[in-house]
Amino acid sequence: MSKLLEGKRGIIFGALDEKSIAWAIAEKCHEHGAQITLTNAPVALRFGKINELAEKLGTIVIPADATSLEDIENLYTKSMEHLGGKIDFILHSIGMSLNVRKGKEYTNLNHEWMKKTFDISAISFHKVMQVAYQNDVMNDWGSIVALTYMAAQRTFPEYNEMAESKSLLESFARSFGYHYGAKNKVRVNTISQSPTMTTAGSGVKGFDSFYDFADKMAPLGNADAESCADYCVTLFSDLTRMVTMQNLFHDGGFCNMGINSAALL
Repeated sequence: MSKLLEGKRGIIFGALDEKSIAWAIAEKCHEHGAQITLTNAPVALRFGKINELAEKLGTIVIPADATSLEDIENLYTKSMEHLGGKIDFILHSIGMSLNVRKGKEYTNLNHEWMKKTFDISAISFHKVMQVAYQNDVMNDWGSIVALTYMAAQRTFPEYNEMAESKSLLESFARSFGYHYGAKNKVRVNTISQSPTMTTAGSGVKGFDSFYDFADKMAPLGNADAESCADYCVTLFSDLTRMVTMQNLFHDGGFCNMGINSAALL
């Protein structure tokens, strides 16, 4: 297979360990010829394996709190220094809810924690784009992708306020996608991924049962992290230069199913 990202430079947010979708995406981008830098929050670096991934890919890890404009600016400056020029693609794979972690029911949320959820899981996406936009970080015809989930459109009670976070994330992609497209032809999209066996996903109550249900409902079954990485590569490549402001479902067809007899067995 030809290397679709040969000569391109990228930044991957959110790789933590081998179960992370961002980890698979970083490996796939490297496989397709891209040069990348890796980043995650300083607290995540203490218990993740991102440094092992950096060593494997021959790159560096630049700590950054995605809720901090100063950290993001520093990340971009150091990434461009390391990679030797402006950036062609960015992956936003960030999400965290204290309410979910601490088992708070949706009808009894801690609203200060909710604000933190929104800041980390959605507003950080706007910050990532705003700092890049204002500091001329992206090459023309670049690509920015964030990972989302169908709870933005449909009710999944145990997903808690992460559902609203994903709705906000997708709205930022449409709104900022207009401005970035008009200015630099930079495209902005979200990928609505299948339930995936990640460290974060498995922390959601009842995840295993829902994973099995979605796998039976989708005619192609659940899309795994590896296939999500393949899809991201196409969105970072020049093959999708005219695709922007879209929420793209990557879920084996689950989003368009009403019922599947296989799920009733």
